Amino acid sequence: MGYLYIVSAILLWSSLGVVVRLSGVPVHVLIFYSNGISVLILSVLLAKKKYRLEFLKGNTGYLLFLGPLTLLNTSSFFYAFKNTTIANAIFTHYIAPVVVAFLAPLFLRERLTLRVLFSIAVASAGLWILLGMNLGELLTCWKEPDRDTVGILSGLFSGVTYAFLIIAVRVYAQRYNPLVLCLAQNIVISLILMPFVRVFPVDALWSFIIVGVVHSTIAPVLYFRGMSEVSATRTAILGYIEPVGAIIFAVIFLKEYPEGGAVLGGALIILSGYMTLKEKKHS
Repeated sequence: MGYLYIVSAILLWSSLGVVVRLSGVPVHVLIFYSNGISVLILSVLLAKKKYRLEFLKGNTGYLLFLGPLTLLNTSSFFYAFKNTTIANAIFTHYIAPVVVAFLAPLFLRERLTLRVLFSIAVASAGLWILLGMNLGELLTCWKEPDRDTVGILSGLFSGVTYAFLIIAVRVYAQRYNPLVLCLAQNIVISLILMPFVRVFPVDALWSFIIVGVVHSTIAPVLYFRGMSEVSATRTAILGYIEPVGAIIFAVIFLKEYPEGGAVLGGALIILSGYMTLKEKKHS
């Protein structure tokens, strides 16, 4: 049943890029109001005393840690959607399993094998092809980045922070009710963003509701619930459903077709993650 929860969450998240692109509002505004809607929904659901007591159970410091980490991941991912293609954002985001390979020996005491090192090299090659530039051009982009490159680098950063989330959520998902985890992270995110939001764009209300209900409430609750039963390795493998769904949504709603270089580079990145996860599965 845990697999079904995770697959359902990932399929819901795969539509996120289209909503972000069509919303027409700054990333922090979309995150703030959608999280506010989620907080209202979850507060009603968690009105019972037994759920309130869960905020005091176990390592409550983790609840404070989850919010900023999720915010870094979400904002950089949204920013990637805003500045590059859906395909580029998704493919760079899924460098995460390779990063997990480096984090696992530190947090999960797993071995770093030759297969994992090879998969990292494949991912690096995929990213290079995805960027589609030589070393001189890349250095120029660091100094004077164009919009597409900024989006790709944002997607890459979101993949790194997502890797930390995979490790953290797997460690703590069994300690808290998924509704409590989701509410705690969304409260912290809303408090962090509150000083930076001064307007309410009424025209974008539809996007706040969709993201708030679907992507900030239902999907993460399903994901947390699933990770209480499914290992981080298998969860990451299931995550590769998202790029397929995201590109399909982009083609349908945005008429955005991935270019050959993006497909090749992204395929190498996904292949590298699969190789890493396959090695971990057999270790």
